[in-house]
Amino acid sequence: MHTRSSHYVNGIRKKRAAFALLAFLIAACILLINILRLDLFAYNEYKDKAYDQITTTSRLKAERGNIYDANMNVLATTKTTWRIFVSPKAIANHKRMTGEDVSDKIAAGVCEIFSLEYEAVKSKLGKSTVLDATIEAAATEDEYEQLLDYVKKTELEDFIFAEAQSARYYPMGTLAAHVLGFTGSDNQGLYGLEYSYNSTLSGVDGYYLYAKDANGNPMPGSYNTLEAARDGHSIVTTIDAYIQSELESQLAAIVENHSVTNRATGIVMDTKTGAILAMGTSSPFDPNSPFELDELSLSRLISSGYAEDSSEYKALKSKLMQIMWSNKAVSETYEPGSTFKIVTVAAALDSGAAKFTDTFSCSGYHSVGGYRIKCHKTTGHGSSFSLAYGLQMSCNPTMMQIAERTGAETFYSYVEKFGYFEKTGIDLPSEAGTIFHKPDAIGSTELATASFGQRFKVSIIGQLTAIAAVANGGYLVTPHVVDRVVDENGNVIVQKGTEIRRQVISKEVAAEIATVLEAGVSGDGGAKNAYVDGYAVAAKTGTSQKFDILDANGNSYLRIGSTVAFAPSDGSGIAVIIVVDEPQSQVKYGATVAAPYISALLTKVLPYLEYEREGEAQSIEVDNYVGLNVNSAKSMLDDSRISYEIIGDGSVILGQTPAAEIDIAISTGKVYLYTDEAIRESVSVPELIGLSAGEAARLAASAGLNITLSGVRDMTRDCVRVVGQSIPPGARVARGEAIVLTLMRTDFED
Repeated sequence: MHTRSSHYVNGIRKKRAAFALLAFLIAACILLINILRLDLFAYNEYKDKAYDQITTTSRLKAERGNIYDANMNVLATTKTTWRIFVSPKAIANHKRMTGEDVSDKIAAGVCEIFSLEYEAVKSKLGKSTVLDATIEAAATEDEYEQLLDYVKKTELEDFIFAEAQSARYYPMGTLAAHVLGFTGSDNQGLYGLEYSYNSTLSGVDGYYLYAKDANGNPMPGSYNTLEAARDGHSIVTTIDAYIQSELESQLAAIVENHSVTNRATGIVMDTKTGAILAMGTSSPFDPNSPFELDELSLSRLISSGYAEDSSEYKALKSKLMQIMWSNKAVSETYEPGSTFKIVTVAAALDSGAAKFTDTFSCSGYHSVGGYRIKCHKTTGHGSSFSLAYGLQMSCNPTMMQIAERTGAETFYSYVEKFGYFEKTGIDLPSEAGTIFHKPDAIGSTELATASFGQRFKVSIIGQLTAIAAVANGGYLVTPHVVDRVVDENGNVIVQKGTEIRRQVISKEVAAEIATVLEAGVSGDGGAKNAYVDGYAVAAKTGTSQKFDILDANGNSYLRIGSTVAFAPSDGSGIAVIIVVDEPQSQVKYGATVAAPYISALLTKVLPYLEYEREGEAQSIEVDNYVGLNVNSAKSMLDDSRISYEIIGDGSVILGQTPAAEIDIAISTGKVYLYTDEAIRESVSVPELIGLSAGEAARLAASAGLNITLSGVRDMTRDCVRVVGQSIPPGARVARGEAIVLTLMRTDFED
């Protein structure tokens, strides 16, 4: 019995030992496999984890590059601001340990420096468990300096802190905002050049890697690494700040004078190179604070009647903000109307389908496909007139007839040549494309309406680029806003050059069209309001209907008035377009809402760009005669052909009206020279708006005033009227003061 028991026990022990050995072998295998796995396959992963536990990386932010205008004026840069923050927990601990509550002292100081509400600041300071509470997110240099002084004086260094940070800054405010765009809170470009050149401007962030001990303190060692940040490159644009400012001034005047509801926009482009000298839209926003609505958008939001906390209010605000930011010149389409007639004529001439000497007739309409399609002049333009006259008078039936001669297939091919079926390639985001008839869908009616620029849509930059091809001798160029990319030392990294896409018409045809358009401006054409004294300006006006918005009866009631112009026309000059979307003034034609403003713009821009004047000027700049003796002044005035009157018995000129450097009309101008300032007279300014040019000139002269003319210079035609005067009626001014009269031809539709 004992022997059996021993054998049994020994058997159990052997089994247990075998099981234990097996378990050990299995565990050893698992451990060995795991060791092999870690060593062969997961080594880098765990090495990185260990490395991560003993090291810390500090980001070194790259500086964003600047944006300059063509004359190296800074349009966008990066400046240092400070985040000002406090430690409510430190304030609470200090009070618990010393009994002193410094929160009142802190609140009083920061509220005064940053114009904050006292109770709001006190509320932040009272959150005793918070380590970091921001008081001011972007303090200026001056505010930061004030805070430093206050902290030192009050010994609050343990509670108030400042953190330097970079912020995008646009020193010229709203100027060229739609071109520049803006950046987000992370300093990444969101719109405009800031977006399309974001990678160029951003640079590459660096880092500083160092080892740390168990308490997080830096410690020396081989793990310390410095990778310097590489600052972004800067871009030099083709935008000229002066021309940009003048364009934006004209757009603002258009919106005010014609109650424009869907914004006005304009572009100035070098016809030979495609360089954009100015591009603006009449919804000025400040890229320094882009989320604040402009005045017009804000008034629409307020007048909506929605409660500020309602979803409708927020949705409308977001929509208005998107519209405000949108670069209308690039991102929206419109029906070009009669400005497209330049392309229609170019296609007919270049293909040989017509000549400028061909004759046409217009009875007020043209029958096509069973429809009577009207001319803007419903009584007609008569018969046996030339194609040149038809273009200058913007005759729709003439355009329909030459389009029929050209044929749908050839007409379509020229529309394609002029670049309408491809984007211009301008270096700005969100360029819109053309909406046009398919080749197999162009019937006689579609061809007729397309010939005068209706029932299809193009981008505004696309339209100006096509017209520039006529201005520069027939070459389609790629418009561009950036001239070059430079590094921090001014070294050129990338140079943008002129990109000619193709020749679309012959140089001879382009020159013919330019001559006819120039004659229409200087003579009796429909674009007469684009006239600029001393310069040969070629221009075409246009007015189109908006067929995608109809009234309750299904009728189109909204209009777009526009004008394109170029000068000089020797192959190297500038082209301008202004488009006015939904003017609400009584007269909505491009000849009225756009052409006069192009005239005013070119009057400033052409001399600024040093283009030579042509012909004899109708106005003259007054010299300075003050301080001269009377005989010297008389001699100078006799040579200048200006009438004058000397008032007083003295021998020295003590005063004059108008002042030096003022332009006055040669035909009616008169300078008053005073040898005794005490006898200088004042006169009352008459009401001149609405009078014909001749009537206004005579009335101003009889009142003792000089006039300076702006716009149309035809003083003989009754249809040329004064639409603006620089000094209001009833004002008292010195005799001889110069008053600027804006003249406009008021009898033309397009």
